[in-house]
Amino acid sequence: MSVARPTYCGVMPTPRYTHGHHESVLRSHQWRTAANSAGFLLADLGTGDRVLDVGCGPGNITADLAQYVPDGSVVGIDLSEEIIARATSDHAATPNVSFRVGDVYGLDAPDGSYDVVYAHQVLQHLHDPVAALREMRRVLAPGGLLAVREADFGGFFWHPATPALDEWMELYHRVTAHNGAQADGGRHLPQWVRGAGFTDLAVTATSWTFETAEDRSWWGGLWADRVVLSEFARQAVEYSLSTPEELETIAAAFRSWATSEDGLFVVPSIEVLARP
Repeated sequence: MSVARPTYCGVMPTPRYTHGHHESVLRSHQWRTAANSAGFLLADLGTGDRVLDVGCGPGNITADLAQYVPDGSVVGIDLSEEIIARATSDHAATPNVSFRVGDVYGLDAPDGSYDVVYAHQVLQHLHDPVAALREMRRVLAPGGLLAVREADFGGFFWHPATPALDEWMELYHRVTAHNGAQADGGRHLPQWVRGAGFTDLAVTATSWTFETAEDRSWWGGLWADRVVLSEFARQAVEYSLSTPEELETIAAAFRSWATSEDGLFVVPSIEVLARP
């Protein structure tokens, strides 16, 4: 997922996506499916719906959603040309899905173009999530459906207690705040949606749980890599919020957590279905 660019009084802030597109980030993005990331939406999809996936990243969820609208279409947009090229190549065999570079603050679509607009883990990275939601509302057809899901980093929890992971969480909040983003987006999501003029909200919560040895190895491994190799690591050092040595300590803590037989990591998300 890449962050789009809002305009404020003629000044265009420089967007900074906290995670970037390092392999360790794409490792988690490519794991996501309609079932584990859009389950709250699936029962409401019609076979002929026109769906827009905002901030689609490598397109795994996008292509998965296409299976639920066999007589419709799914368009995935992302700000990154590189990631859109990858999504287009990886999902070329899915006939009713397409990808294009797009800006959530200025969607390249007429009013009422889509029956469903979906965004997953996007709004927490934006300077102005309400403005983005207003633009999503504009392209929804009358009676259309908004489906948004945001993790809440402040609600993450893990076991056993690991002081270095507490430090990671504090650092993550500091980096995202520096980028003008809201790491605890989940708890703000209903307020953002209402602020954009949506009504008739259905609010739910689900979580990802990493507990088996295989899950712990995968989750702990990708975060161990992310805290030293991804854009997050680069920004933490650039902003003088951490040092490479401190980041290595956090990475080691993730690897150690992954080997604990009692290890548990829970990632909660808030979901909202709403209509204009």
